[in-house]
Formats: sequence, C-alpha cells, structure tokens
Amino acid sequence: MLNKYIDSIKNQIITSTCELIQIPSVHTESDDVFMPFGENCSKALEYILELAEKLGFRTKNVDGYCGYVEFGEGDDLMGIIGHLDVVPEGENWTYPPFSANIVNEKIYGRGSIDDKGPVISALYAMKAVMDNFTVHKRVRLILGLNEERDWKCINYYKEHEEIPSFGFSPDADFPCIYAEKALLNVHLKQKYISNNCITISDIDYKNNAMNVVPKFCSVTLLLDEDINKDKCIEELNDIISRYGFSMEVSFESENSIIIKSYGTQAHAAHPNLGKNAISTLIIVLNDFFNLHSICIELLSNFSRYIHMQYNGADLNMDYSDESGKLTLNVSRFYLENNELTISMNLRIPVHTSIDVIKNRFQEFCKDVPFKVEFDGEKASLYIPKDNHLVSTLCRIFNEITGETKEPIAIGGATYARAFPNCVSFGANMPGDKDMCHQIDEYISIDNLILSCKIYANAIYELTKS
Repeated sequence: MLNKYIDSIKNQIITSTCELIQIPSVHTESDDVFMPFGENCSKALEYILELAEKLGFRTKNVDGYCGYVEFGEGDDLMGIIGHLDVVPEGENWTYPPFSANIVNEKIYGRGSIDDKGPVISALYAMKAVMDNFTVHKRVRLILGLNEERDWKCINYYKEHEEIPSFGFSPDADFPCIYAEKALLNVHLKQKYISNNCITISDIDYKNNAMNVVPKFCSVTLLLDEDINKDKCIEELNDIISRYGFSMEVSFESENSIIIKSYGTQAHAAHPNLGKNAISTLIIVLNDFFNLHSICIELLSNFSRYIHMQYNGADLNMDYSDESGKLTLNVSRFYLENNELTISMNLRIPVHTSIDVIKNRFQEFCKDVPFKVEFDGEKASLYIPKDNHLVSTLCRIFNEITGETKEPIAIGGATYARAFPNCVSFGANMPGDKDMCHQIDEYISIDNLILSCKIYANAIYELTKS
C-alpha cells in the first residue's frame, strides 16, 4: 500500500525536491534575529513549513534557528533529523548548481543528496504513512539550518524543544549507519614577520569549509629587487613538475609571483577521493624556500610530518578500528595579523579517545615555534549492530531492495549523534558514488523515490505499536 501510494505522488516529490534545491541556502552571517543563518536558509525553512502545512502536518518555526513538521499522537516522539543548509556551490559545474536541472533521470544541484533530496523524501514518506495508517507515536521531521557549519541550529533546538526518544537522520548511507567517527579541528599557528628576500604577502584560502577537500589555493610571494624573478619561476615550475602537481606560476606584478594550486573537491570524511590544493601548495612552497635557505618552521614541519598523509602515520596517529582509519584533511591555509595558520579536519575512529589525538598534537608542537588550537570537537556515535533500531532499519532496507547488506560505519558527522538512540539511515545507496560536497552533485530520481518507500516503511514499522 505504501509503495503504491508513493508511486502515485512521484511527480509531487520530484517537483518539491527541485523547488527546494533552487533556494541557494548557503550559510551567511546575519544580524537579523529572525534569520540567524541568512535570508536563503530562512527561505528554505519557510518553503518546507508551508509545503508541510498544505500536506496536512503540524509545523513550527523555532525562532529562525530550525523548524519541525509533525503528525501522529502519543507520548513517544520519533525524530527524523535533516538539514536544509548546503555547502558553497564551488566552480565549474556542468549545470548551474541551484537550477535543479533534470538530465538522464538525475536531479542536479547543490544539496540534492546532502540533504534536500532526502529531506523531501522523508517528508513525503511521513505523508504516505499519515494518509494510510494510524500510528501510536508522534513523528517529527526536525529541520536544521546550520549543519554544515557548527550545529548552532540543532543545539538551539535541544535547548528549547522536546528531545526525540529515538529516530534516524536521512543524511548518510543505506543500509544503516551504526558508527560515526569523532571529529576534531586542529589549527597550527606561527607568527610570521619576514625579513627575508622572499616573503609570503598573501594567501587566498581562509574560508573553505572545514569539511571539504579544497580544490583551489593561491599564494603571492613578494621578491626583493635583487632577486632573479625569472629564475624563481623556473625553480617553482621544476618543483611542481617533479611532483606532478596541478599548478600555475606567473608574475602578479613587477616584484611579486603568484602560485595557483588546483585540486579536486571531495568530502573531508573521504580525503583520499579528492586532491588537496593546499597540501600540495605547502609542499612546493617549503621546497622553494629551502632552495633559498629560508626556513618557515610551520611549513617545514608540515612537509616532513603531515604532507600528503590521510591517516596521520607520520605523526604516530595511525589509528584504526571497525569504523576505519583516522583521516586528516587540510582545510584552510591563511595569513592574518602576521600569523600563518594551517587548519585540519580529523575524523577519529570510534574507539580512539579525542584526548589521545589532542595530546599527540600538543607533543608535536612542544619543541617548535608554533602553537596548536582545537575546536569543532564532536564525540563519536556508536550503537551496536544488534540494537533494535539498527537491526530494524537494516532489515527494512533489505526487504524493500532485495539486498542482504549489513550496517556500516562512516567518517561523516550527521545529526544522528545529536540525540540518544538515533542513527543515520540513507539516502545514498550502497555502491553509488558519494556526491556530497562534490561538483555536479545529484540524486537519481529512482533513488529519490526508492528512499521515500524505505523511509515510509521504516516509519510505519517503528510507530505501529
């Protein structure tokens, strides 16, 4: 019954997904108390709440920080936790990132899989259950607006609204996520007042999202008048050629050179799937400075101990367990107030303490002229595979798809870890390329509808008694 009902509203699901994608809900700074994450994030929330009211749900805007959509009766509250904000669109899309073009049965657009398509899928799954069955619990779709930054939205919700008894987040992978790695941002900082013949005068990459592998970075070098500029460009090109990096070197002005580094964007949970434009640029810079007998300790230590590592092996941080290896993504590189900063995003295996990693970095910085700072700390999530919620969701996925998949662990951070007895559940299908945060992000229409059926059956199963 549920599957046939969802097939009958397929066009509504597609239309709503496209309309939501067309709202460019990238976080912006705002002084408006009613739109704390910017006008477009607010528009995305209002769109969903208005749509949900037309579909017959109860709704609430929670002071502009978040909102929710609800149906059902009972003391127990089941939560479905998604987000409407998206990472910046990036460059070189085949189709405009907020146009929601449909090509070859795929909806292209920023947020299509992370997390707007899955949110719409969950909303219409709730509609299917509401219109066809009587449930014995309340079901609430909680809508965050600041997931891609620092979770202020969900923290505000937890301070002001009812906490779900259990639930799932449609913001990762099927069949079901039972473990999510811990998160930690690490910032290495060094004072930089150069009196050398070659000086870093500008770095263009401070505002990259911490959870994205950077696809571009540039550095401008200021050269003394007696430096042979042509020779410097030749030296830089030789270094770049030796590594095989994708970079361009050119004169910025009479006394300056600009180095542009190009990479491949990916989610920071999977840094090996991208090419880091910052890491490669730091390595080239350090080699170039060495040629001119210039030592910048932050760069030299990075090149020696961190460089292109994805698992921190050279920092004696080669930890791994059932959730995978420790991963490290270099997210930002900038010069501000005479201070150089390299910022990294780490995903820490679930059975490794965050304090162990902090201590390792503090030891690393003990005898060098730079310091370390931490933020963005999020504890890991771990619910055993035989837990009723995990086993039920995995069973429903397998029944609907005909698969025999087992629960999995991920490096990503979802809202599931914000609440007790909550896990991530879809909407990326097993074996599909993870398009989160990538250029030409898309969700296939088949998977959009299939995920809606999976969510509807899961909601019914978990609320029928």
